[in-house]
Amino acid sequence: MRLAFTKMHGAGNDFAVLDARAGRPPLDASRVARMGDRHRGIGFDQLLTIEAADDPACAYAYDIWNSDGTHAQQCGNGVRCVAAWLHRAGALGAGVTRLQSPSGSVAVRLDADGAIAVDMGLPEFAPARIPFDAPAESDRYALALGDEIVQIGAVSMGNPHAVVEVTDAADPRIDRLGPALTAHPRFPAGANAGFAQVLGDDALRLRVHERGAGWTLACGTGACAAVAVLRRRGRVGPRVRVALPGGTLTIAWEGLDHPLWMSGPAAFVYEGEYLD
Repeated sequence: MRLAFTKMHGAGNDFAVLDARAGRPPLDASRVARMGDRHRGIGFDQLLTIEAADDPACAYAYDIWNSDGTHAQQCGNGVRCVAAWLHRAGALGAGVTRLQSPSGSVAVRLDADGAIAVDMGLPEFAPARIPFDAPAESDRYALALGDEIVQIGAVSMGNPHAVVEVTDAADPRIDRLGPALTAHPRFPAGANAGFAQVLGDDALRLRVHERGAGWTLACGTGACAAVAVLRRRGRVGPRVRVALPGGTLTIAWEGLDHPLWMSGPAAFVYEGEYLD
């Protein structure tokens, strides 16, 4: 089987993008995992397929596979890459366009400076909707990670997130806490674990361990989750630059009942063909 793909990244969060507008290729978990292998395959954090939309309000749809072959519900950096790919293909013009994601429709906008902005929707804090095992909603939950108790915020941005505020995002303990938090049993579907250091009212430093992908250079939904949790606590303002290992994203959120907007780069790396 031959699959043409485009390698892209958003702030270092990397993807293989497949044009499936004429029909999805035969993909399953084992094939995607082989493609995602960084030594024997293409290597990526996620595989994105661009498809025809079922929703008449959306121009196109996209699906998301993690590098281990599991499905993901949302990917903020991936949305920007999908929009950039469609724009380069002449299928996406100026203004706001809606795309159908696995977790619902999202709006994308091409800005004059070349950045792509994405309406990431409303953050969901209700535990049952994240999903997260808690008797009631709170802005802080205590979780046992081995012999350590960690305070987290829990939120869904179309996928579940645990956010830990730390004094130093370079703390080596985070290397151990990230995988443990991702697999914590109180997140029945797993979680993306974000470790956020507040640098000021308008700036964060963030590292994210993603379920299904591990430590990533950038996570768009993770940046949104960190801002949502910390803004609700009054720790940051309505516009925040989030510095991740692979680059910087800008998150704008006016507060509850308002959607978060994320903007940042989307880069083309190369075109290739995968043989399987």
